[in-house]
Amino acid sequence: MIQGTRRRLTPPSLPPPELSVNLENARIFEVGPRDGLQNESAILSVDQKIEFIERLVGAGVTDIEIGSFVHPKWVPQMADTDQVAARIAPADLAGENGVRYWALIPNRRGLERALAAGVKYISTAISSSEAHNQSNLNRSIADSLDDLRDSFKLAKDNGCQLRAYISTVFGCPYEGEVDFARVMDIAEQLLDFGADLIALGDTIGAGTPPQVEDGCRRMLEAFGPERVALHLHDTQGLGLTNALLAWRVGMRQFDSAVGGTGGCPYAPSAAGNLGSEDLIHLFNSCGIETGLDLEKLLQTTSWLEKNTPIESVSRYFQYRKSAEGSTL
Repeated sequence: MIQGTRRRLTPPSLPPPELSVNLENARIFEVGPRDGLQNESAILSVDQKIEFIERLVGAGVTDIEIGSFVHPKWVPQMADTDQVAARIAPADLAGENGVRYWALIPNRRGLERALAAGVKYISTAISSSEAHNQSNLNRSIADSLDDLRDSFKLAKDNGCQLRAYISTVFGCPYEGEVDFARVMDIAEQLLDFGADLIALGDTIGAGTPPQVEDGCRRMLEAFGPERVALHLHDTQGLGLTNALLAWRVGMRQFDSAVGGTGGCPYAPSAAGNLGSEDLIHLFNSCGIETGLDLEKLLQTTSWLEKNTPIESVSRYFQYRKSAEGSTL
């Protein structure tokens, strides 16, 4: 039974939470508790979110986005992120159990809340599209960069690691195709400000295989595999194809969400995230190690479906569910 106090989350035996990348393996960044839940009509309780996180840790996940410090008026599904963080032991939030617990912040105020909650792994977001940045963050790209420069300094002064999403890199719901040179320029500035890693966000799942292959290759050549991740949505059914092409050009860090849940409230045409089960099944089939237990991920998705109104759109989960029914 989950108690209303801070608790240690005990994962399998794990290495220290460094950001170095093993070029033979894929690193999976699980966004289910944040990006996966933020666009769902159902709002999970703090107890449910903690159990969700615990199950992911038990499946071997070492990078988990636990929520976001946004104004509850805009994303009510994330209104209790302070409470979620308060239920995780401070030592664990600092990465001492080998797991990195990340939280998204939209601005300096969000960062201050995250720091007060003891979070040491910070995600930020900026769009490569002016129209989407205005819709999502209510400011221009230039103003967002100014805010992030100051926020990154404060975060680094407090010993945080920084992960910066660049959204709409392969297409915007308002502007259409985005000039990838702009993505590269924003990435370079964010790294100069102190970001440890850039996550390329295909926010609406618009990326075609040639776009994704070319964009990933350019980013990897410029910044290296330790500094770049890929965040895919599966709107057009190309998520797995794009992930495999990205792997083949050197991408080693990938975002996904169990059950294929999620989407962006300010990107109306976006489908859910690439399903973690689908991605791990793909990598397993190709002999690519992830360190994750696929069966436990499937059980986590099954738990979500049985205990919340959320329905999985993961194709591999639905295949296994159809074949095995309630035994999954």
